[in-house]
Amino acid sequence: MSVRSAVAIAASAGLLLTACAAPDSRGPVAEALPWSEIEEQAKGQTVSLWMYGGDEQGNAYVDDVLTPAAAEEGVTLRRVPVEDTTDAVNRILSERQAGVTDGEVDLVWVNGANFGTGKQAGAWLCGWTQNLPNMDLTDPEDPLLLDDFGTPVDNCEAPWFKAQFTLVYNADAIPNPPTTFEGVLDWARDNPGRFTYPAPPDFTGSVFLREALLSTAGGVDEVPATFDQESYDELAPALFERLNELEPSLWREGATYPQSSSELNDLYAGGQVDMTMTYGPATLPQLVADGTYPPQTRVLTLDEGTVGNASFLAIPSTSGQSAAAQVVANLALSPQQQLATSTTDVWGQFTVLDLDRVPADVRARFEDLTPSDVVPSYEKLSANAHPELSADWVTPLDEGWRRNVLAGQ
Repeated sequence: MSVRSAVAIAASAGLLLTACAAPDSRGPVAEALPWSEIEEQAKGQTVSLWMYGGDEQGNAYVDDVLTPAAAEEGVTLRRVPVEDTTDAVNRILSERQAGVTDGEVDLVWVNGANFGTGKQAGAWLCGWTQNLPNMDLTDPEDPLLLDDFGTPVDNCEAPWFKAQFTLVYNADAIPNPPTTFEGVLDWARDNPGRFTYPAPPDFTGSVFLREALLSTAGGVDEVPATFDQESYDELAPALFERLNELEPSLWREGATYPQSSSELNDLYAGGQVDMTMTYGPATLPQLVADGTYPPQTRVLTLDEGTVGNASFLAIPSTSGQSAAAQVVANLALSPQQQLATSTTDVWGQFTVLDLDRVPADVRARFEDLTPSDVVPSYEKLSANAHPELSADWVTPLDEGWRRNVLAGQ
Protein backbone atom coordinates (compact mmCIF):
# COMPACT_ATOMS: atom_id res chain seq x y z
CA MET A 1 0.00 0.00 0.00
CA SER A 2 1.28 3.46 -0.89
CA VAL A 3 1.13 6.23 1.69
CA ARG A 4 -1.04 8.14 -0.79
CA SER A 5 -3.77 5.51 -0.38
CA ALA A 6 -3.48 5.36 3.40
CA VAL A 7 -5.24 8.64 3.99
CA ALA A 8 -6.36 7.93 7.53
CA ILE A 9 -3.14 6.82 9.18
CA ALA A 10 -2.99 7.18 12.92
CA ALA A 11 -0.26 9.82 12.98
CA SER A 12 -2.72 12.43 11.81
CA ALA A 13 -4.69 11.80 14.99
CA GLY A 14 -1.79 12.60 17.27
CA LEU A 15 -0.69 9.00 17.93
CA LEU A 16 1.42 8.52 21.06
CA LEU A 17 4.63 6.61 20.52
CA THR A 18 4.10 4.40 23.56
CA ALA A 19 0.60 3.50 22.44
CA CYS A 20 1.50 2.37 18.95
CA ALA A 21 1.58 -1.38 18.39
CA ALA A 22 2.95 -2.68 15.12
CA PRO A 23 1.48 -5.83 13.52
CA ASP A 24 4.55 -7.64 14.86
CA SER A 25 7.82 -6.44 16.29
CA ARG A 26 10.07 -7.88 13.60
CA GLY A 27 11.17 -5.31 11.06
CA PRO A 28 12.30 -6.47 7.63
CA VAL A 29 15.92 -7.41 6.89
CA ALA A 30 17.51 -5.79 3.85
CA GLU A 31 18.01 -8.00 0.83
CA ALA A 32 21.67 -8.87 0.33
CA LEU A 33 22.60 -7.24 -2.98
CA PRO A 34 25.92 -6.18 -4.51
CA TRP A 35 26.62 -2.53 -3.74
CA SER A 36 26.71 -1.73 -7.45
CA GLU A 37 23.13 -2.97 -7.79
CA ILE A 38 22.00 -0.84 -4.81
CA GLU A 39 23.62 2.21 -6.43
CA GLU A 40 21.83 1.46 -9.69
CA GLN A 41 18.44 1.07 -7.96
CA ALA A 42 19.01 4.36 -6.12
CA LYS A 43 19.36 6.47 -9.24
CA GLY A 44 16.32 8.68 -9.70
CA GLN A 45 14.92 8.03 -6.22
CA THR A 46 14.03 10.75 -3.71
CA VAL A 47 14.98 10.34 -0.05
CA SER A 48 13.03 12.23 2.62
CA LEU A 49 15.37 12.74 5.57
CA TRP A 50 13.41 13.57 8.73
CA MET A 51 15.60 15.35 11.26
CA TYR A 52 15.45 17.78 14.15
CA GLY A 53 14.86 21.20 12.62
CA GLY A 54 16.26 23.32 15.46
CA ASP A 55 19.92 22.80 14.56
CA GLU A 56 20.65 25.61 12.11
CA GLN A 57 24.17 24.43 11.29
CA GLY A 58 22.94 20.87 10.78
CA ASN A 59 20.19 22.10 8.48
CA ALA A 60 22.66 24.14 6.45
CA TYR A 61 25.08 21.22 6.18
CA VAL A 62 22.40 18.89 4.83
CA ASP A 63 21.03 21.50 2.41
CA ASP A 64 24.33 22.93 1.17
CA VAL A 65 26.78 20.00 1.36
CA LEU A 66 25.12 16.60 1.67
CA THR A 67 22.22 17.26 -0.72
CA PRO A 68 24.42 18.35 -3.68
CA ALA A 69 26.70 15.35 -3.07
CA ALA A 70 23.68 13.03 -3.14
CA ALA A 71 22.57 14.62 -6.41
CA GLU A 72 25.91 13.62 -7.93
CA GLU A 73 24.98 10.02 -7.06
CA GLY A 74 21.64 10.42 -8.84
CA VAL A 75 19.65 10.74 -5.60
CA THR A 76 17.39 13.65 -4.63
CA LEU A 77 17.69 14.38 -0.91
CA ARG A 78 14.82 16.26 0.74
CA ARG A 79 15.23 17.46 4.33
CA VAL A 80 12.05 17.34 6.44
CA PRO A 81 12.44 19.33 9.70
CA VAL A 82 10.64 18.08 12.81
CA GLU A 83 10.38 19.49 16.32
CA ASP A 84 11.09 16.10 17.86
CA THR A 85 12.35 12.81 16.41
CA THR A 86 9.36 11.15 18.06
CA ASP A 87 7.24 12.78 15.33
CA ALA A 88 9.12 10.77 12.71
CA VAL A 89 8.91 7.51 14.67
CA ASN A 90 5.18 7.97 15.25
CA ARG A 91 4.65 8.48 11.54
CA ILE A 92 6.61 5.32 10.71
CA LEU A 93 4.75 3.18 13.24
CA SER A 94 1.37 4.45 12.10
CA GLU A 95 2.29 3.72 8.48
CA ARG A 96 3.41 0.26 9.54
CA GLN A 97 0.02 -0.35 11.17
CA ALA A 98 -1.66 0.78 7.97
CA GLY A 99 0.41 -1.56 5.79
CA VAL A 100 2.21 1.27 4.00
CA THR A 101 5.20 0.20 1.92
CA ASP A 102 6.09 3.54 0.31
CA GLY A 103 5.91 5.87 3.27
CA GLU A 104 6.68 9.52 3.80
CA VAL A 105 9.87 8.84 5.78
CA ASP A 106 12.96 7.32 4.14
CA LEU A 107 15.76 8.22 6.54
CA VAL A 108 15.79 9.48 10.15
CA TRP A 109 18.44 11.17 12.29
CA VAL A 110 17.92 9.14 15.43
CA ASN A 111 19.41 7.72 18.62
CA GLY A 112 18.46 6.77 22.14
CA ALA A 113 14.90 6.07 23.22
CA ASN A 114 13.48 6.78 19.76
CA PHE A 115 15.72 4.14 18.20
CA GLY A 116 15.07 1.61 20.96
CA THR A 117 11.29 2.03 20.91
CA GLY A 118 11.22 1.91 17.13
CA LYS A 119 13.38 -1.21 17.02
CA GLN A 120 11.14 -2.97 19.51
CA ALA A 121 8.13 -2.18 17.31
CA GLY A 122 9.74 -3.19 14.02
CA ALA A 123 10.10 0.37 12.74
CA TRP A 124 13.56 -0.05 11.22
CA LEU A 125 15.05 -1.86 8.27
CA CYS A 126 17.89 -4.01 9.61
CA GLY A 127 20.80 -5.97 8.19
CA TRP A 128 22.05 -3.28 5.80
CA THR A 129 24.71 -1.16 7.46
CA GLN A 130 27.37 -3.88 7.36
CA ASN A 131 27.20 -3.68 3.55
CA LEU A 132 27.98 0.04 3.31
CA PRO A 133 31.46 0.38 1.78
CA ASN A 134 32.39 3.26 4.09
CA MET A 135 31.61 1.22 7.22
CA ASP A 136 35.07 -0.28 6.63
CA LEU A 137 36.46 3.09 7.78
CA THR A 138 34.92 2.74 11.26
CA ASP A 139 36.16 0.69 14.19
CA PRO A 140 34.03 -2.49 14.35
CA GLU A 141 34.65 -2.70 18.11
CA ASP A 142 33.82 0.94 18.94
CA PRO A 143 31.23 0.60 21.74
CA LEU A 144 29.55 3.89 20.83
CA LEU A 145 28.71 2.46 17.40
CA LEU A 146 27.52 -0.93 18.65
CA ASP A 147 25.15 0.13 21.42
CA ASP A 148 22.63 2.97 21.41
CA PHE A 149 21.45 3.88 24.95
CA GLY A 150 21.53 0.20 25.91
CA THR A 151 19.92 -1.04 22.67
CA PRO A 152 22.17 -3.13 20.38
CA VAL A 153 22.48 -1.45 17.00
CA ASP A 154 22.42 -4.80 15.13
CA ASN A 155 23.01 -3.21 11.72
CA CYS A 156 19.71 -1.29 11.97
CA GLU A 157 21.24 2.23 11.86
CA ALA A 158 24.40 3.72 10.35
CA PRO A 159 26.65 5.97 12.47
CA TRP A 160 26.76 9.64 11.55
CA PHE A 161 28.75 11.53 14.20
CA LYS A 162 29.76 11.34 17.84
CA ALA A 163 28.65 13.60 20.67
CA GLN A 164 29.92 14.34 24.15
CA PHE A 165 27.82 15.96 26.85
CA THR A 166 29.70 19.09 27.89
CA LEU A 167 29.25 21.93 30.34
CA VAL A 168 30.30 25.31 28.98
CA TYR A 169 31.28 28.39 30.96
CA ASN A 170 32.37 32.02 30.65
CA ALA A 171 35.94 32.13 31.99
CA ASP A 172 35.67 35.89 32.60
CA ALA A 173 32.82 35.26 35.04
CA ILE A 174 34.23 32.01 36.47
CA PRO A 175 38.02 32.34 36.71
CA ASN A 176 38.33 29.25 38.95
CA PRO A 177 35.81 26.78 37.54
CA PRO A 178 34.79 23.61 39.35
CA THR A 179 36.30 20.31 38.22
CA THR A 180 33.56 17.86 39.23
CA PHE A 181 29.83 17.67 38.63
CA GLU A 182 29.15 18.02 42.33
CA GLY A 183 31.40 21.08 42.26
CA VAL A 184 29.21 22.55 39.50
CA LEU A 185 26.13 22.18 41.70
CA ASP A 186 28.02 23.75 44.63
CA TRP A 187 29.11 26.64 42.40
CA ALA A 188 25.51 27.18 41.30
CA ARG A 189 24.39 27.28 44.94
CA ASP A 190 27.11 29.80 45.81
CA ASN A 191 26.34 32.04 42.79
CA PRO A 192 22.58 32.55 42.86
CA GLY A 193 20.85 33.27 39.58
CA ARG A 194 23.82 32.41 37.37
CA PHE A 195 22.94 28.80 36.51
CA THR A 196 19.99 26.78 35.27
CA TYR A 197 19.24 23.78 33.07
CA PRO A 198 16.58 22.96 30.49
CA ALA A 199 13.37 21.39 31.71
CA PRO A 200 13.15 17.71 30.82
CA PRO A 201 12.11 16.12 28.52
CA ASP A 202 14.36 18.43 26.49
CA PHE A 203 17.18 16.06 25.54
CA THR A 204 19.87 18.25 27.11
CA GLY A 205 17.84 18.67 30.28
CA SER A 206 17.37 14.90 30.39
CA VAL A 207 21.08 14.16 30.15
CA PHE A 208 21.74 16.76 32.85
CA LEU A 209 19.39 14.72 35.08
CA ARG A 210 21.26 11.52 34.29
CA GLU A 211 24.64 13.13 35.04
CA ALA A 212 23.22 14.48 38.30
CA LEU A 213 21.95 10.98 39.13
CA LEU A 214 25.42 9.50 38.62
CA SER A 215 26.90 12.24 40.81
CA THR A 216 24.46 11.93 43.70
CA ALA A 217 24.69 8.12 43.56
CA GLY A 218 28.46 8.25 44.02
CA GLY A 219 29.64 7.59 40.47
CA VAL A 220 28.89 5.70 37.29
CA ASP A 221 29.60 2.32 38.92
CA GLU A 222 26.80 2.89 41.42
CA VAL A 223 24.01 3.12 38.82
CA PRO A 224 23.10 0.02 36.79
CA ALA A 225 23.16 0.72 33.07
CA THR A 226 19.93 -1.23 32.61
CA PHE A 227 16.92 0.28 34.34
CA ASP A 228 15.18 -1.53 37.16
CA GLN A 229 12.54 -0.11 39.46
CA GLU A 230 14.34 -1.13 42.63
CA SER A 231 17.45 0.86 41.68
CA TYR A 232 15.33 3.84 40.68
CA ASP A 233 13.47 3.79 43.99
CA GLU A 234 16.78 3.60 45.85
CA LEU A 235 18.71 6.26 43.91
CA ALA A 236 16.19 8.81 42.61
CA PRO A 237 15.14 10.37 45.95
CA ALA A 238 18.66 11.71 46.61
CA LEU A 239 18.74 13.18 43.10
CA PHE A 240 15.45 15.03 43.48
CA GLU A 241 16.36 16.19 46.98
CA ARG A 242 19.62 17.65 45.64
CA LEU A 243 17.86 19.43 42.79
CA ASN A 244 15.19 20.81 45.10
CA GLU A 245 17.91 22.19 47.38
CA LEU A 246 19.50 23.82 44.35
CA GLU A 247 16.31 25.31 42.92
CA PRO A 248 16.23 28.62 44.89
CA SER A 249 19.75 29.39 43.60
CA LEU A 250 18.85 28.92 39.95
CA TRP A 251 18.06 31.61 37.39
CA ARG A 252 14.82 33.31 38.43
CA GLU A 253 15.06 31.33 41.67
CA GLY A 254 13.90 28.23 39.81
CA ALA A 255 10.41 29.67 39.34
CA THR A 256 10.77 28.81 35.65
CA TYR A 257 13.15 26.73 33.57
CA PRO A 258 14.26 27.10 29.96
CA GLN A 259 12.00 24.90 27.87
CA SER A 260 14.77 23.86 25.50
CA SER A 261 18.52 23.81 25.14
CA SER A 262 18.16 26.66 22.64
CA GLU A 263 16.53 28.83 25.32
CA LEU A 264 19.36 28.07 27.73
CA ASN A 265 21.90 28.93 25.04
CA ASP A 266 20.14 32.25 24.50
CA LEU A 267 20.37 32.98 28.24
CA TYR A 268 24.09 32.26 28.14
CA ALA A 269 24.63 34.30 24.98
CA GLY A 270 22.79 37.22 26.60
CA GLY A 271 24.87 37.10 29.77
CA GLN A 272 21.96 36.10 32.02
CA VAL A 273 23.71 32.91 33.14
CA ASP A 274 27.39 31.96 33.19
CA MET A 275 27.06 28.34 32.08
CA THR A 276 25.28 26.40 29.39
CA MET A 277 25.49 22.78 28.26
CA THR A 278 25.53 20.88 25.00
CA TYR A 279 25.93 17.50 23.35
CA GLY A 280 27.78 19.21 20.48
CA PRO A 281 30.76 21.13 21.86
CA ALA A 282 32.55 21.17 18.50
CA THR A 283 30.10 23.88 17.40
CA LEU A 284 31.33 26.29 20.10
CA PRO A 285 34.30 27.88 18.27
CA GLN A 286 32.02 29.16 15.52
CA LEU A 287 29.56 30.56 18.08
CA VAL A 288 32.44 32.47 19.67
CA ALA A 289 33.88 33.56 16.32
CA ASP A 290 30.59 35.05 15.13
CA GLY A 291 30.05 36.88 18.43
CA THR A 292 27.08 34.82 19.61
CA TYR A 293 28.93 33.58 22.68
CA PRO A 294 31.35 35.54 24.90
CA PRO A 295 35.00 35.45 23.74
CA GLN A 296 36.11 33.67 26.92
CA THR A 297 33.71 30.77 26.43
CA ARG A 298 35.42 27.54 27.43
CA VAL A 299 34.57 23.86 27.84
CA LEU A 300 34.45 22.61 31.42
CA THR A 301 36.25 19.27 31.62
CA LEU A 302 35.24 17.20 34.65
CA ASP A 303 37.50 14.79 36.50
CA GLU A 304 34.96 11.97 36.33
CA GLY A 305 34.18 12.55 32.66
CA THR A 306 30.78 12.95 31.03
CA VAL A 307 28.50 10.83 28.91
CA GLY A 308 29.30 10.18 25.25
CA ASN A 309 27.13 8.76 22.50
CA ALA A 310 26.67 8.68 18.73
CA SER A 311 23.99 9.86 16.36
CA PHE A 312 22.79 7.57 13.60
CA LEU A 313 20.80 7.40 10.38
CA ALA A 314 18.06 4.76 10.27
CA ILE A 315 15.89 3.58 7.39
CA PRO A 316 12.21 2.98 8.21
CA SER A 317 10.72 -0.44 7.51
CA THR A 318 8.01 1.42 5.55
CA SER A 319 10.33 3.22 3.11
CA GLY A 320 10.03 2.44 -0.57
CA GLN A 321 13.32 4.22 -1.28
CA SER A 322 15.67 2.10 0.79
CA ALA A 323 18.33 1.78 -1.91
CA ALA A 324 18.73 5.55 -2.17
CA ALA A 325 18.59 5.87 1.63
CA GLN A 326 21.52 3.43 1.87
CA VAL A 327 23.44 5.47 -0.67
CA VAL A 328 22.89 8.65 1.37
CA ALA A 329 23.92 6.91 4.61
CA ASN A 330 27.08 5.61 2.95
CA LEU A 331 27.80 9.05 1.51
CA ALA A 332 27.42 10.62 4.98
CA LEU A 333 30.15 8.22 6.16
CA SER A 334 32.58 9.16 3.40
CA PRO A 335 35.81 10.93 4.40
CA GLN A 336 34.77 14.01 2.43
CA GLN A 337 31.44 14.34 4.23
CA GLN A 338 32.91 13.46 7.63
CA LEU A 339 35.53 16.18 7.12
CA ALA A 340 32.75 18.62 6.31
CA THR A 341 30.71 17.73 9.39
CA SER A 342 33.86 18.03 11.53
CA THR A 343 34.70 21.54 10.29
CA THR A 344 33.53 24.10 12.84
CA ASP A 345 32.16 26.60 10.33
CA VAL A 346 30.16 23.84 8.58
CA TRP A 347 28.70 21.84 11.47
CA GLY A 348 31.41 21.05 14.00
CA GLN A 349 30.68 17.44 14.93
CA PHE A 350 33.06 14.64 15.95
CA THR A 351 33.78 12.04 13.30
CA VAL A 352 32.79 8.39 13.65
CA LEU A 353 35.65 7.30 11.40
CA ASP A 354 38.65 5.45 12.79
CA LEU A 355 41.47 7.68 11.58
CA ASP A 356 43.82 4.69 11.53
CA ARG A 357 41.63 3.25 8.76
CA VAL A 358 41.52 6.24 6.43
CA PRO A 359 44.19 7.15 3.85
CA ALA A 360 47.16 9.10 5.23
CA ASP A 361 46.27 12.28 3.34
CA VAL A 362 42.72 12.20 4.73
CA ARG A 363 43.99 11.64 8.26
CA ALA A 364 46.30 14.63 7.85
CA ARG A 365 43.34 16.79 6.85
CA PHE A 366 41.45 15.75 9.97
CA GLU A 367 44.50 16.49 12.10
CA ASP A 368 44.87 19.89 10.42
CA LEU A 369 41.37 21.01 11.38
CA THR A 370 41.77 24.37 13.10
CA PRO A 371 42.67 23.91 16.78
CA SER A 372 40.65 25.96 19.22
CA ASP A 373 41.19 27.59 22.59
CA VAL A 374 37.49 27.02 23.24
CA VAL A 375 37.27 23.24 22.89
CA PRO A 376 40.02 20.70 23.63
CA SER A 377 40.63 17.75 21.33
CA TYR A 378 38.09 14.96 21.27
CA GLU A 379 40.62 12.72 23.02
CA LYS A 380 40.83 15.14 25.97
CA LEU A 381 37.14 15.91 25.91
CA SER A 382 36.17 12.24 26.01
CA ALA A 383 38.68 11.26 28.71
CA ASN A 384 36.93 9.14 31.34
CA ALA A 385 33.75 9.28 29.25
CA HIS A 386 31.01 6.87 30.22
CA PRO A 387 28.29 5.36 28.04
CA GLU A 388 24.67 6.39 28.20
CA LEU A 389 22.38 4.66 30.63
CA SER A 390 19.78 2.56 28.87
CA ALA A 391 16.90 4.45 27.29
CA ASP A 392 14.57 2.93 29.88
CA TRP A 393 16.01 5.33 32.47
CA VAL A 394 15.02 8.44 30.52
CA THR A 395 11.24 8.57 30.97
CA PRO A 396 11.14 7.60 34.67
CA LEU A 397 13.73 10.25 35.50
CA ASP A 398 12.00 12.91 33.41
CA GLU A 399 8.61 12.15 34.92
CA GLY A 400 10.09 11.90 38.41
CA TRP A 401 11.64 15.35 37.98
CA ARG A 402 8.27 16.80 36.99
CA ARG A 403 6.51 15.25 40.00
CA ASN A 404 9.20 15.86 42.60
CA VAL A 405 10.93 19.08 41.48
CA LEU A 406 8.76 21.06 39.06
CA ALA A 407 5.45 20.29 40.78
CA GLY A 408 6.90 21.18 44.15
CA GLN A 409 7.42 24.85 43.26
